[in-house]
Amino acid sequence: MSKKITGKAFDLKIFSRLMSFAKSYRYEFIISTLAAIILSVVAVAKPILLQEIINTYFESKDKVGLLNFSLIMCGFLILEVLLQFVFIYKVNWLGQHIIKDIRVKLQNHMLQFKMAYFDKSSVGKLVTRLVSDTETIAQFFGEGLFMIISDLLKMLVVAIVMLLINWKLALVAFIVLPILIYATKIFQIAIKSSFQEVRTQVANLNGFVQERVTGMNIVQLFNREKLEYENFVKINEKHKKAYIRTVWYYSIFFPIAEVLTSIAVGLIVWFGGIDIVNSGITNAGEIVAFIMMSQMLFRPLRQIADKFNTLQMGMVAGDRIFEILDTESRIAKNGTVVAEHFKGDIAFKDVRFSYIKGEEVLKGISFNVKAGETVAIVGATGAGKSTIINLVNRFYDIDNGEICIDNHNIAQYTLQSLRNQIAVVLQDVFLFSDTIFNNIVLNKEGVSLDDVKKAAKEIGIHKFIMSLPNDYNYNVKERGAMLSSGQRQLIAFLRAYVSNPSVLILDEATSSIDSYSEKLIQEATDKITKYQTSIIIAHRLTTVKKADRIIVMDKGLIVEQGSHAELLEKEGYYKNLYDMQFANEVV
Repeated sequence: MSKKITGKAFDLKIFSRLMSFAKSYRYEFIISTLAAIILSVVAVAKPILLQEIINTYFESKDKVGLLNFSLIMCGFLILEVLLQFVFIYKVNWLGQHIIKDIRVKLQNHMLQFKMAYFDKSSVGKLVTRLVSDTETIAQFFGEGLFMIISDLLKMLVVAIVMLLINWKLALVAFIVLPILIYATKIFQIAIKSSFQEVRTQVANLNGFVQERVTGMNIVQLFNREKLEYENFVKINEKHKKAYIRTVWYYSIFFPIAEVLTSIAVGLIVWFGGIDIVNSGITNAGEIVAFIMMSQMLFRPLRQIADKFNTLQMGMVAGDRIFEILDTESRIAKNGTVVAEHFKGDIAFKDVRFSYIKGEEVLKGISFNVKAGETVAIVGATGAGKSTIINLVNRFYDIDNGEICIDNHNIAQYTLQSLRNQIAVVLQDVFLFSDTIFNNIVLNKEGVSLDDVKKAAKEIGIHKFIMSLPNDYNYNVKERGAMLSSGQRQLIAFLRAYVSNPSVLILDEATSSIDSYSEKLIQEATDKITKYQTSIIIAHRLTTVKKADRIIVMDKGLIVEQGSHAELLEKEGYYKNLYDMQFANEVV
């Protein structure tokens, strides 16, 4: 993230990129611009008409002329209201459509990121970029850019009209302008850094709250309520201080601007009054008109300072969003081979991989899995077992070596077709806040409820789903909170089975679930591994013994391979692991 803070109202490069999103809405852009131009002309008509009424019809007591001019003024007021409606509606319509496009582009870009990007990024901060920062960009268009253009046009027209009517009186009114412009500039520079700090603290606050809400069970289990409350108070305090800093600048600038405006009005009345007394060219109508026009000149200038802040916040938000859009963290999609269906031959050839550069997790491993074979991978925590799952799916790119399926390097396959042929059941099952049916099919077209029910019956979990309220339409809530861990695991197995994969990868997680769910999961495992090539991270002796081959890993290396019986005959790593972990299990 760029830490550079400048006094510029906006960065031209960021501004250009934001405006590029408006190209699709040229019609609305033109309408908004025309409305702003016409508004600036219509607005200045009111003081001119009022001047004419005072100078001509007040003195002559012409009731008919007074009525006619009053009606004309009302007409201009109605026209101004209609133009304001068109202008405000169109600029906000434009802003909302632009942020819709930005959000879609940002979300699509993030969906393509490697897992390594999400490993290092705060979820709360990413949510802030996608939601809050894009909303700030909507304000950039709706309340910032076009409003500034409209105000500047209005000020320009008013200044020209004032000079044409009475240039001396106009120059008197302009005396305070340099001071107000300078104060505006100082205010704009000061507020820029404070708004950057506010956005940073908002992202920190969102990240903190998101993580603690997600991990609330850990917070409560380890009695961290008081500590997390104190941490939240500190983060919230930083956010408050950052925002109060902006309030401080506002509280200084706006009174100064108001005083300068009042001084300008006073000078107009004083100079104009003296000129009238001395029988000069000034008249009462001009003084009233100039008082109105001075308000129209100075009030937009005060508002522009405020809108500059909106503009700057939009720039800061745009900078943060474009940083993500400019991030290249994608798995290379150079593959051209479309995987219609795998036979299932898998080969790891001297594969080396590290999540952090210089810290290898896999240290040159090689093994083969034959089509239709079930291979169990066992080993201590951190041995590299789950990393193999991530690499087969190309969640990460390997450092060296080669991974092949059916004699093709997996990089040669199109990423989508590769993943379509591989189903994974992870140890930590993630379910969306949706129905069981939608969590199984993941909105995949062509899979009906009858297809899902048939598959559920085949792997023996249909009765379990039918026992739930609303059965397949049961909403499991966020992360599947309404289901037990065993039930979530069963849904994940059905999800994998319905996808009809060529290769199945299971991170079997039955160590902490009830015996009934474990039995169902074991039956489901037997069923869905029967005809597919399967790689299983094994945690239970039942799975290990049924595997065609066992690969034993330790510290990123394969230390043993063979069947259960073959490995038990050796006094090696697996025999020791069996004695410690599996020997007391009843099979």
